[in-house]
Amino acid sequence: MDETPFLFRHLRLRGVTLPNRVVISPMQQYAAEPDGMATDHHMVHLGRFALGGAGLVFTEALATEPDGRLTYSDLGIWNDEQAAALAPIADFIRRNGAVPGTQLLHAGRKGSVQRPWHGYGPLTEADVAARGEQPWPTVGPSAVPAMPGWPAPAALDRDDLARIVDDHARGARRCHEAGFDVLNIHGGHGYLIHTFLSPLANTRDDEYGGDRAGRMKLAIDIAAAVRAEWPAEKPLFFRLSCDDALDGGWTIDDTVVLAHELMAAGVDVIDCSSRGLSRRGTPVVIRREPGFQVPYSDQVRRQAGAATMTVGLIMTPDQAEAILSDGKADLVAIGREALFNPNWARQAAIDLIGDEAFESHWPDRDGWWLVRRARSLAAGADERGED
Repeated sequence: MDETPFLFRHLRLRGVTLPNRVVISPMQQYAAEPDGMATDHHMVHLGRFALGGAGLVFTEALATEPDGRLTYSDLGIWNDEQAAALAPIADFIRRNGAVPGTQLLHAGRKGSVQRPWHGYGPLTEADVAARGEQPWPTVGPSAVPAMPGWPAPAALDRDDLARIVDDHARGARRCHEAGFDVLNIHGGHGYLIHTFLSPLANTRDDEYGGDRAGRMKLAIDIAAAVRAEWPAEKPLFFRLSCDDALDGGWTIDDTVVLAHELMAAGVDVIDCSSRGLSRRGTPVVIRREPGFQVPYSDQVRRQAGAATMTVGLIMTPDQAEAILSDGKADLVAIGREALFNPNWARQAAIDLIGDEAFESHWPDRDGWWLVRRARSLAAGADERGED
């Protein structure tokens, strides 16, 4: 019987083997150059998570076109130069024991905003005067603003949608060329794909709107186009807001139906999150319990038969281990907890396995020192008669 903690069991997805089930979730850093290029910040920010023992490290989301960004400081993947700047980061992550992953994004009607510390609202003339940041027009399924008082997006026509699908496919090809081994499509949090899914944002009456099948069409088209460009041996994830948590919105039952369709299109893992159509969550304090997203992952895993990744205030190794051992997810993703402790995965190995994990789950250059410190501390405790 395998006594390895579930958190540290390998997971094979197509031709890629993850060394453990700890995933660093995509987290926007607002540190890119205005042309969407990666900087030294991204190398250090992401590299420390690989050094910290995570099995899969995602970059922040990469915009598939300039107007698909949230802010002027987001990374992009709409040209080859951006892919070349990301390649050393993917290589560093891999050389230090983790699998490099990335995510494709079109922000849709939530684009053209200030950085969080500038207010996180739509860009205005004040931003032009202060930082030279001109607003750009946003797009969506319908001319429905993201929030009251925000600009109405332009409703996309069929030609626009065909171009957006192609942009995702080209982005996938560039991500492969940059050396990433896992790709995630962002279909949640009120961004473009999510707004097509939700009847609260999509009021169209053509083949991309109306009933659930129509509203799912863009998500499925993008998944199929990306799968066609993304190598067959590399896994594809799809992030969903599994429930709008709003009357008349997208529900978990809808997500189960979509998960079946996405798997048929070649998606390997459903990345289960929620919400994103109401007030912007990042600067707003909302009371949430640890693991509040786990029930969505559990239901999608059971009812759709999908491999799932869960997120949402996963903070302790025991909590993560219980999620996996109870069969509620195949992977656990941490974000803000990793910002607080980039060595979270290494620390989890000590908590779940004991001090011997310094030798088995830490790099030699660190574990060599730390196991001896642990033994010295234990010897001192023995001498003092401490338990």
